Amino acid sequence: MTGPRPPREAALEGWTALADAARRVDDLIARLPDPADRTAGQRALVEAAKDRARSHRVRFLTAHVDTVYDRLTEDRTRDLRLDELVTEAGKEYPGLLPTEEHLAGERGRVQADKEGHEIDQGIFLRAVLASPNAGPHLLDAMLRPTPRALALLPGFRDRGSVETDAVRLERRDGVAHLTLCRGDRLNAEDCRQVDDMETAVDLALLDPEVRVGLLRGGPMTHPRWRGRRVFSAGIDLKELSAGGITLVGFLLRRELGYLHKMVRGLRPDPTGPTGWRTPRLEKPWAAAVDGFAIGGGAQVLLVCDHVTAAADSYLSLPAAQEGIIPGASNFRLARQVGPRLARQLVLGGRRLRAAEPDARLLVDEVVEPPDMDAAVDRAVARLAGDAVLTNRRMLLLAEEPVDAFRAYLAEFAFQQSLRIHGEDVLHKVGRFAAGTR
Repeated sequence: MTGPRPPREAALEGWTALADAARRVDDLIARLPDPADRTAGQRALVEAAKDRARSHRVRFLTAHVDTVYDRLTEDRTRDLRLDELVTEAGKEYPGLLPTEEHLAGERGRVQADKEGHEIDQGIFLRAVLASPNAGPHLLDAMLRPTPRALALLPGFRDRGSVETDAVRLERRDGVAHLTLCRGDRLNAEDCRQVDDMETAVDLALLDPEVRVGLLRGGPMTHPRWRGRRVFSAGIDLKELSAGGITLVGFLLRRELGYLHKMVRGLRPDPTGPTGWRTPRLEKPWAAAVDGFAIGGGAQVLLVCDHVTAAADSYLSLPAAQEGIIPGASNFRLARQVGPRLARQLVLGGRRLRAAEPDARLLVDEVVEPPDMDAAVDRAVARLAGDAVLTNRRMLLLAEEPVDAFRAYLAEFAFQQSLRIHGEDVLHKVGRFAAGTR
């Protein structure tokens, strides 16, 4: 492998030291066995070399992140999504971020056997998101409709339905029904599910006939829950152990993709005839919780405007027990339920049953399972009111200022990249995947 070439801004302070340190890491790794086969001494050598390179990387980005970002986006005239941004950065600044060659060597490896290149992506994305210039531009870029959704939009407008692997989308009487349909895995989340959810959310927001979006889990084929509805089991820990849960493609895309779009809407073409009214296409969202909403499932509820839960259902956020960060829950939860209950749920792993009084801070209405359909219909009808959207927008201005959200996501990008490669996480998810948890 050739060493990192200098960026076009060859005079940038600190680039030579970073490039040299990155090259030494590559040279050392090339001489050693794969991570799983290294001795303790070899692992220590690699980690020390990576630490030196990462120190240079942080210093370089602290000084030059806006220059780098503007170069990649042509002075913020190009909208690059997360995956496009890190790919372009890896090409243009190969000592700064892992290249496609680096990442190709990781594909197919279990999480425990990876080199941790995503930590370098986390360092980069923390700097980008923390920048008051680059960060807002990236957030706006992630609010654009995806090419997949735009391609499916004419068919959805015509037929009123789209079927993907993880989500079934149907428009009925002005309501976009997003039914989570990974019945064999209790609607556990992986990269496929995140892509399908963003597509479905985009379509619901783009369709002018849709007034309200509704999320609900479909009937399961899983042996323990066969025939019963389940909302979501959260992140697929087996997929994380297998190396299929990525920082950019899952953990950050989820927060800055469909969840962020549910909160703030889509950023459409501002030159359209109604672009002067608002820079966003927004809709209110409802959720119906049957069975349970675990982890990522509970996180989705935090961005919904009304939550109806079956009396026998429960919610939990066990990410701290799994060793990872529960997305933007640490940002949103305390604002909604208060700091004490937030700590019980996130740090203590408390399972909150819908029938408990505390659950009313997260759930608007609790009904007996046979009454769920009627209760959901009533809630959706209320959200379709003419003044709901405007008041929702004003509430969100106070509840979730975009700069505060951006600052949280900047640190989340870095800390989560460390967590998914932490030894405790690898041990826990490995045991889960082996069925010994």
